[in-house]
Amino acid sequence: MPQIRANGLSFEYDITGEADAEPLLLIMGPGGQMTRWSSDFVSLLAARGFRVIRFDNRDVGLSEKLEGAGAPDMAAVAAAYAGGRRGPAAYDLDDMAADAAALLEALGVERAHIVGASMGGMIAQLVAAEHPERTLSLTSIMSTSGARELPPARPEAMAVLNSPAPDPRGDLEGYLANAVAGARVIGSPDYPETEVAVRARALGDFERCYYPVGFQRQYAAVVASPDRRARLATITAPAVVIHGAADPLVPVEGGRDTASLIPGAELVIVPGMGHDLPPALYDTIIDAIAGVAARAKAAV
Repeated sequence: MPQIRANGLSFEYDITGEADAEPLLLIMGPGGQMTRWSSDFVSLLAARGFRVIRFDNRDVGLSEKLEGAGAPDMAAVAAAYAGGRRGPAAYDLDDMAADAAALLEALGVERAHIVGASMGGMIAQLVAAEHPERTLSLTSIMSTSGARELPPARPEAMAVLNSPAPDPRGDLEGYLANAVAGARVIGSPDYPETEVAVRARALGDFERCYYPVGFQRQYAAVVASPDRRARLATITAPAVVIHGAADPLVPVEGGRDTASLIPGAELVIVPGMGHDLPPALYDTIIDAIAGVAARAKAAV
């Protein structure tokens, strides 16, 4: 896969679809490599008439790592969050949104449909708010506005996020078993993945790039960033907010709050969906993306 310089960093990316199709940028969540947008999902989007761009965020996958930043002091970041202050993070979500906008510029893409999941949804929101000239439409999936008063994640879901997995270089079986256990906690209860599928994905993640400190810095960026409520109200692009009714990590209230703040946003709540992208829901999610893209085209 190719790399390109943008915003002072090198990014791994790929593009699927016809050269003259409408560009669509996919942004993944914390620690998630671009391959977490499965090839089947990408192919279905391309079949719906999109030129699909995936990329590894900074500090993950094959994109540039901020080695000099070191591991974040999560206790200090959390303490600052509790006090309503910005924590000591190496970068924040605005920096990551600037990465996405700069990537589009570097690729010669004037404007794109911006789609993000989890942390990627937060980044996508900021692209739409701060880089409207690059945004055709916004799709925010299983994300939130960042409002502090919203319901928190369930304790068992936070444990998945905060508990380090076994190091696969010394305990591959423990690493894979941990992935299966985590998927059972945060995944979609009505659309559970098979153990075989989860293990295969986790193994693929490890073999492509194992860099846990990158996840830590991205997680710190999420916690250190201010809420986006005021900026969500400035978004002018057509938007859809997709959220699982059974999401234990980012409760559905986060999706509702996000949609209520973006003028004219559509809210799609999916029964039985947790904090993942199960193949059984690809059509539901892609229908929503295609729908908001059609609204954007009609508004031109």
